[in-house]
Amino acid sequence: MTTTIRTSRTDEPASALLGTLAEQGASGALSTESGIVYLASGHVVHVESAVTPALGDLLTHSGALAPDGWWAAIDQAGRRCGVGRQLVDSGHLAAGALELCHLGALFDAAYFVLAHDGPALRFRPGVAHWLGAVRSVPVDAVLRESRRRRELLHRIWPEPCVDLAPLARVPDTAPSDLPARRSRTLAQVDGVRTAAQIATALACRTFHTLVELRRLAAAGMVVPVAPAPAPASASASAEPGPAPRPVAPDEPDTALLRRLLHALEAL
Repeated sequence: MTTTIRTSRTDEPASALLGTLAEQGASGALSTESGIVYLASGHVVHVESAVTPALGDLLTHSGALAPDGWWAAIDQAGRRCGVGRQLVDSGHLAAGALELCHLGALFDAAYFVLAHDGPALRFRPGVAHWLGAVRSVPVDAVLRESRRRRELLHRIWPEPCVDLAPLARVPDTAPSDLPARRSRTLAQVDGVRTAAQIATALACRTFHTLVELRRLAAAGMVVPVAPAPAPASASASAEPGPAPRPVAPDEPDTALLRRLLHALEAL
């Protein structure tokens, strides 16, 4: 069966389309509002989301890999989609360490991509991720793990806004006997950082950080920062005119490219 390219939003949930693509043994990239799922022969090989730390950030911030080694692998093997293999073959990273970090990043991003199971935007057959093959995961396993994580976080604290909004500490609420991981997480809460940014600063998987942040929220120690008020609307006496044209948000592809560009500029 031939897989068609999805060029616009559909009513089909991303999870349902993933199931169909798995049955077809499809290879390519499925885009949603929150990220991109990469498939090879019907298995998930990588997931990216703009709201989770990138694999390179996890590897370099944790000290498992020097930044020079990461960027050298991208320069040498990015175009042929073999960055993972290049890291191992060059001796910069052990195969087991790469696989472990890759799976953690895959499931972290999948949680956000599938959190609300919104409609898929499009599927691009044949598109491969520049990381290359590291470890493939059956679609059913990804869907099951994403659902398990969602249910666990809901049991801890049922407000999902903690996952995405900047977080602030509630003054005079932190006891001195917090577990070490929770205490380190709380120390990164500054009213500006989101859960993903805190996870990056800690070189920690996003899900583990979310567990601690939801526990802190349940204990009344952190709260989401309220969004800035919207600009005041024009008065009734203003001259009539056409409504301003809405600005389309970046697709996940563009958001990820922007993040890579900013990292390159910082380097």
